[in-house]
Amino acid sequence: MIHRIGFLVNPIAGMGGAVGLKGTDGLVDEALARGAVPRAGARAAEVLVRLKGSGYEFLTCSGGMGEDALRASGITLFRVVYSPPDATSRDDTLGACRAFIAGGVDLVLFCGGDGTARDIYEVTGAAVPILGIPAGVKMFSAVFALTPEAAAEILLHEPASLHLRDAEVVDVDEEAYREGELRTRLIGYARSPYLPGLVQGAKRVFIDQDEDRARNEIARFIAEVIRGTPEIVYILGPGTTTGEIARVLGVEKTLLGFDAVKDGNVVGRDLNEKGMSELLSGSGQARLVVSVLGAQGSVLGRGTQQVSSEVLRRIGVGNVIVIATPHKLTATPVLFVDTGDPDLDDAFGDTVQVISGYRIAQRMRLAHPGINR
Repeated sequence: MIHRIGFLVNPIAGMGGAVGLKGTDGLVDEALARGAVPRAGARAAEVLVRLKGSGYEFLTCSGGMGEDALRASGITLFRVVYSPPDATSRDDTLGACRAFIAGGVDLVLFCGGDGTARDIYEVTGAAVPILGIPAGVKMFSAVFALTPEAAAEILLHEPASLHLRDAEVVDVDEEAYREGELRTRLIGYARSPYLPGLVQGAKRVFIDQDEDRARNEIARFIAEVIRGTPEIVYILGPGTTTGEIARVLGVEKTLLGFDAVKDGNVVGRDLNEKGMSELLSGSGQARLVVSVLGAQGSVLGRGTQQVSSEVLRRIGVGNVIVIATPHKLTATPVLFVDTGDPDLDDAFGDTVQVISGYRIAQRMRLAHPGINR
C-alpha cells in the first residue's frame, strides 16, 4: 500500500530535445543558448493536479526540484526534506533520494529521463518502488508511465489491483547517441507499479536477417511514394528503418535525428524544432515518417521532441506515416503517442495504420491513458 511518496523533478530534463541536442547532460548552457525552455515542471504538474485530494503525503525537494510543482498544483500535504542549490546536479538527485528513504517513503515518483531513473535506482535499488513521469529526451527504461496522465491513473487506481513488477533501468551513452549510435546497457531491475496499457516496456533492438529484409521492403515502398510525390516534403524520423529509406533513395540520413527530403534531395539535415518550423513556413504539403520504438510502442514522444505540438499541427495528424517491421509489432501489441498536448494525442484516434512491408499495412491499437477525458 502506498501512503507516502518521495517526489522529485529534474528541472533540466528534456530541455535538449526540441533544440536537437538529443540529450541535456552537460549541455544545459548550450540548450539555453539555442532557446530551450524547461518542460519538466509542467509535465509533473499534469500528474499532480490529478492527485490533489488523493490523501498521499509527499516528501520533496525545495524549489524547482519538487516544491514549486506541488504548490502550483494546489497540493498542501507535503514536507521539504532536501534543499538543493540553484544549479542542480545528479548529486542532488542522490541526496534527495537518501532523504526520501530516511523519511520512510513507499514510492519515489520522479519527472525526468533515463539519467534520472539511473541515479534514483542507484539509491533505491529494489527496496523502494519507483515510477517515472516521462520528461527527458531519452526514456528507454521500463519504469516510465506512457504519459503524465497515465502516471496519475496508476497512482489513483484501486490499491488492491495495483501490482509491482521488475522493470529494467537502462543507461544510454549520450556521447554516442549524439553521434548517431545507440548504445544501451542494463543497470538493474527496479520495482515499479504496473497496470496494463499504462506503463511502457524497455527499448529493444531487433537485429536479424528477417528484420533486414522487412526493413528493405518497407523502405522500397516508402521510397516509391516519395519519388511519386516530388512536390511534398518528407521528414524522416530517427531509426534504422527510416535510415534504410534514405539508403534506397540514395541520400545520407542522420540515424538518430530528423532529415527532410524533397524530390530526391535532402532539404534539411538533423532538424530541431526551429529548423522544422522554418522548413514548414513556406507553402506546400509535408509528411512525417516515423518508426515505432521497439517494444515500448512509442510513435511520438520518445526521442522525438523536435516534433513539437506546433510542428505536428502544421504537418497534420493525417500526414504522419508510421512504419515498423512485423517482428517489432508482434512484440508491441499497443502503441501510444505522447506529444505533450492531450487534444493532439486524441486526434490520432483509437487505431493507427502502420506500414509493415511492401504495400502491406497493419491496423494497430493506440492507447489513450487518461482521467475524465
